[in-house]
Parts: sequence; structure tokens; C-alpha cells
Amino acid sequence: MYGYSGKIIHIDLKTQKTWIEEKPEEWYKLWIGGVSMATRLCWENITPGCDPYSPENPVCIANGIFTGTPVPVGGKFGMADKSPMTGFIGDSLSGSWFSIALKRAGWDGIVIHNQSDSWVQVFIDDDHVEFLDATYLLGKGTYETEEAIREKLGDDQIRSCTIGPCGENGVRFANVTNDGRQAGRTGHGSVWASKKLKALSVRGTKGVRVYDPQTLMQLSYDISKVAQGEHTAKYRIYGTATGMKNSSAMGVLPTRNFQEGVFEDIDLISGEYLDEHHKVKVISCAQCPIACEQMSIVKTGPFAGAMTGVEYEALQANSCNLGISDIRASIQLLEIADHDGMDSMTMGVTISYAMECYERGVLKKEDFACKSYPEGLEMRFGNAEAAIALAKMIRDREGIGDLLSNGTRIASRVIDAERGTESWKWAMNTKGLECPGYDARSLKTFAIGLAVGTRGGCHNRSAAYDPDMKGETNRFTLDETRGEVAARSEEYAAVYDTLPLCKFIRRCFTGKADRAGAWPTIAKLINATTGWNFGYDDVDLIGVRAHTIKKAFNIREGWKAEDDDLPWRWKHEPFTKGPAAGVVVTDEELAYGKQLYYKAKGWTEDGMIPKELLIKLGMPDVAEEIGV
Repeated sequence: MYGYSGKIIHIDLKTQKTWIEEKPEEWYKLWIGGVSMATRLCWENITPGCDPYSPENPVCIANGIFTGTPVPVGGKFGMADKSPMTGFIGDSLSGSWFSIALKRAGWDGIVIHNQSDSWVQVFIDDDHVEFLDATYLLGKGTYETEEAIREKLGDDQIRSCTIGPCGENGVRFANVTNDGRQAGRTGHGSVWASKKLKALSVRGTKGVRVYDPQTLMQLSYDISKVAQGEHTAKYRIYGTATGMKNSSAMGVLPTRNFQEGVFEDIDLISGEYLDEHHKVKVISCAQCPIACEQMSIVKTGPFAGAMTGVEYEALQANSCNLGISDIRASIQLLEIADHDGMDSMTMGVTISYAMECYERGVLKKEDFACKSYPEGLEMRFGNAEAAIALAKMIRDREGIGDLLSNGTRIASRVIDAERGTESWKWAMNTKGLECPGYDARSLKTFAIGLAVGTRGGCHNRSAAYDPDMKGETNRFTLDETRGEVAARSEEYAAVYDTLPLCKFIRRCFTGKADRAGAWPTIAKLINATTGWNFGYDDVDLIGVRAHTIKKAFNIREGWKAEDDDLPWRWKHEPFTKGPAAGVVVTDEELAYGKQLYYKAKGWTEDGMIPKELLIKLGMPDVAEEIGV
């Protein structure tokens, strides 16, 4: 087999035994890699209905079809498990040298079973697996953990996925970090902690065999050359944070816990301001010719020395959404999240929820008491010192940080039950995952995409904000076309998440971010790698199948149509400022949009998947379990 080894390695942390599962080529043609293959491995290995923190919830890792090849932005892997944030599928992507090391070690995927009796580091050394004591790593941040492993094992080519103090402490939205990249958002780090898995390290010394090296090299060269041009210029120069000003101008930039969509000090937290005042250099993921990550440092003030990569989603959640206009404080907040291993988006939205609770009188100053501030904190919007203190309390699960370490859905339920309040109305999450950086009240297609999303509050799995923000739709209204747009947008995104390829390459095929531009070239890349005979329709089905297995997983875990919902605020509280003032997504609009979407997907009126559709997609076993 070309492009793959045909082997998945299973690792049992309790018995410290391993075994190899060999998959047929036809299986790879269905699942390809990334989040699709990782989710399929979850489907095959998880105990349905299990607690996310139980031994029956495996961690599944799947490499990419192009990992270790010249294909640009192809050095990614997918990770999946049952999310402790949502109770549904938790799927993430990460681009790093870890995926390349894994491919060179000869493994297409990993399934990590059970729970260790003590903290462990798993070391995959080509065909050999070692279970190493990890107590010497406890308490270390994510970066220090990786360096300590390289020093201990005496090889700087060893690549590791690790958890930091947030994972160790059981913060529900803890990340898994590798090469400074995060497999984040859905709580993988806390699942690792429940297994007492501190690190997974790989040394790979083998080659990667492809079917047609010459064609693959030429295709990769052509794409890489375009990727250095105009289609990626804004990412290369300013990074994703360049979108801050545009989002504010459109009135969709989350401000003060999504109360408004326009931030008055936008010029002080923009990508342009970051570039001028704080950027150190840009860095890239493995196999990436674009290099969009803006490594930024605080040079002056109380946060001097704080340094980390800054992206749009992380920045907005920890600046305007907290009412903070000092970008130096935002960089400090992001350093805490990245160094200690928790999702910066959920962290920011959780802090903004706490700030609104304080300003509404639901929480008091004394509720935020901790060792550093025994009298408590004035948790007002704009109070950077308080926000940073609360981030550390969440990391350490100190005081109210213990409750907030669960995210806004659980925290609001506990607070409201104890105090007779209704803070759930401003707990900004969908399915338990905190909302991303595009307010959906005036992005009506995106609102559908978020509500029905299998991952929860995620902009990456639904690309439906793109047509709304580019004016391809009337973003303030709904019509009969939007279900189709939302459905096809998520399937389009799922193709990139399955290969996986970074979506920033999407315009580098023909200049247009569409199927017609990308799919023919992607088919050629797949065929040159594997020797298959994929065409346009085969590429399109990659996305359909990837999304369908995730939805099937959720159905098996108890999903119902009422789970496809939006935060109360988006449905009942309009903005008072900006071009989106006065707009909400009504319950009637949401119900209408969901029906349009289910119809476009070929599902039943209550969102279930017909057996014949699952069989057609090559999933007869899934059809037997959840098909209708």
C-alpha cells in the first residue's frame, strides 16, 4: 500500500500491552485520515454511553494521507474521543512534527485504551513501545515537558504530545500540546489526565512511500509557489488577527461576553497593532509554506516578557470579549493558556461569563477570593489584573476557579441552582462548547451551522460564516437556500479536516475557495500518493462521509434534535450598536433553518440518518446501529 502502512497500533495503559490492527486498503479509501479516521476509530473502540473520563473512552489519533510528503500544509493529524465538554464527539486537528514522526515510525493511527495506575509517558520508538514513569514531568508546562523528554531520551528529533498543569489538575477544557500547537477546544487534555497519560512521544526513522513521487513533487511545488503569493498575503503578514477590524466593522466581534458586536478600542487590539508593536517573528506548522502564526512578546509594563503565538479566535476571546483594550494583558492571558495547556477560547469566554455574573450581582467580590487576593477580586469587564488572576485560579482549580474549570454550561447550572439566578442566559456555549469569535445573530447561515454542528460552538467545522461575511448571502435574513449552504459548507470544511490540509491553502489551487477549484487538484494529490483513481465526486464524498460518521457517533451517544440549539442571548437579546443592531435569530427562524438543513442532508425531519444513506456511504454497520 502506498501512502499508508496499513497499521494501527493499540496501546493499553493499564496492562501495558500493545497490539497491531491491520486495515485493508478499502477501509482507508473510506476514512482517509484526520478527524474522519480518528472518529471512525472511536466508533469502533468506544463503549457507547460511557463517561468521558472512564477507561472505556479511548483516545484515537489518525495521521494524514499527505503527512511526511512534500504536499504543503499536509503535516497534520486528527485526534478524537468522547468530549467531556459536550458528551458528543470531540475531534481536533494539530499541525506539527509529531505527525511526521508518527508516519515515519510506520503508524497510520493510535488507539489508547484504558487508564494507567500511575502517571505514564508512552514512547513509540519505531516498532517498539515503552511505558516510562512520568512523575519527573509532573507540574511542568507543555513546552518544558517536551524539552525534558528530549533531554531524558537524548534525542532532539523525538516529538511529543503533552498535557500541562491544566490537564493534570483536571481542567475540563485542557488541551494536548505538541510543538507549541494545540489539539484543543473539546477537552482532550482532561481525558489524557483521566488516563494518567502525561505525554506520548514518537521517534520515527523510516521513509514514507508514495506511488508517483515525480508527479507529487511537481504538484506540491506548484501549490507551494502560489501559497507564497497574494492568496495568503494577509495571513503571512498579519496572521489571522487581521480579521479583528473587519469583524468589528461588521458588528459581529464578540464584546463583553457577546453583549455587543462592536469594540470601541479595536485599533489597540488589531492584527495591525500587534504587528507594529509586539510581533517577534512568524512561524509555521510542519510542511507549511505560509507561516501565519504571529509570535508576539510584551516589551513593557507589568506583563513584560510574556510571549506566545497570537491568533484571531484566541485574541478576541481574551481582549474585546473581556472588555480589555490592553493587548499586553491579552498576550499574558494567552501565554498562560498555551504554556499551562488549556483552550484559550473557552478560557476567555468562561472569564467573560464570570465578569458578567459579577456586574449583574450574581457573583460577589468575595466569590473570587484566592491566596493571591484573599479579599477577592473586582471581576469587572476591562479589569485585566482580575482576568489574569482568574485564569490562574482556573488552571489551579482554586476557589471559584474549580467550578469555572468546567466551562460555562456546568458552571451556570451550579450557580443558578445554588442562587436561584438565570445566568444560563449569558452562558455562551452550544452543546457545552463555548462559542467562537463570530457573533451569529446577524450571520444567519452561520447560525444554522453552529446550531447543528457536531462539535458544538465551532467555526472550523462549519464554514457557513464565509458566505455570510462575504456578502454571498443576505446575512440578516433566512431563505430557502440556507440549509443547502450550511450543509455543503460543513462538508467542504470536512474534506480539509480529513486529509487533513490547512484551510488557508484553499485559494492556492485556482484562486477560488470552492470545490471546482480545489477538488480536481486534491484528487491528483491523492492519486499520486496512493495509486488510487479518485475523481471529483470521490473527493466530495470524503467530506460527506466524515461529517456523517461524527453525526452518527453523536446519535449513538443520545443526540436529539433539541440539542441543535443556540445560546439564549442570540435568540432574545439584540445588539444596541453597529450595523447588526436590533437583530436576533428567533426560535422560529432557527426551527426553519434546521428543517432546511436536515432536508439538504437527506435526513429525517427530526435529524436522524436513513439506513439507505449510511449503506450508500459504505457504513452498513453504522446503519444497523443508528440508521432509521
